[in-house]
Amino acid sequence: MSYRIIDKESYYRKGVFRHFTEDCKCSVSMTARLDVTGLVAFSRATHTKFYINFLYLLAKALNSRDDYKMGYLWQTNELICYDKINPTQYVFHEDTETCSPVYTEYCEDYRRFYERALSDLEAAKQSREYALDTENHPNWFDASYISWLSYDALHLELPDGYLHFAPIVNWGRYREENGRLMMPVSVRLNHAIADGYLVAKVFRLLEQEIIRFTKQ
Repeated sequence: MSYRIIDKESYYRKGVFRHFTEDCKCSVSMTARLDVTGLVAFSRATHTKFYINFLYLLAKALNSRDDYKMGYLWQTNELICYDKINPTQYVFHEDTETCSPVYTEYCEDYRRFYERALSDLEAAKQSREYALDTENHPNWFDASYISWLSYDALHLELPDGYLHFAPIVNWGRYREENGRLMMPVSVRLNHAIADGYLVAKVFRLLEQEIIRFTKQ
């Protein structure tokens, strides 16, 4: 894990950052439906898991822009930008109706990432622990699949004043709408480092990555 320290005085969101870390500590969240028709078709044709394919494209999209890789060192009150962020995914245990976090390191090479994610999931199935390790995984973001519902809205609350800058992304089951497969995706970011434009930009980046990936 490596990062660079951001100079708050020259930070292009200086005024916004100060306001939303001092005067109005809050987050921004948005839910929208993404067209995943092509990604579903690709997954079926290649006999790969749609879930891991989407996880890869999500990680790739978030790593394409520094705004989504920001962090906060409370010990030194420093704003930082990680070189890379990785997804914390989850495996659900049907017998106990609980889940376990799964740490998978992102790499741009699709096949390597796919093999890592699949291996990590299989290993986690043997555990029943909710073993989050944020201390040793500071540059990880939360990526959670809500497989039981194709929802319309989702809002995740964090304590007031908690400067958590990592993205939190959830997605639900896709469903057919007018001949297309549409999937709900929810994105939460701290308002100090992202506004409505940057949250909406995640969806635009995902759309672009899905199109590029399924046409390769």
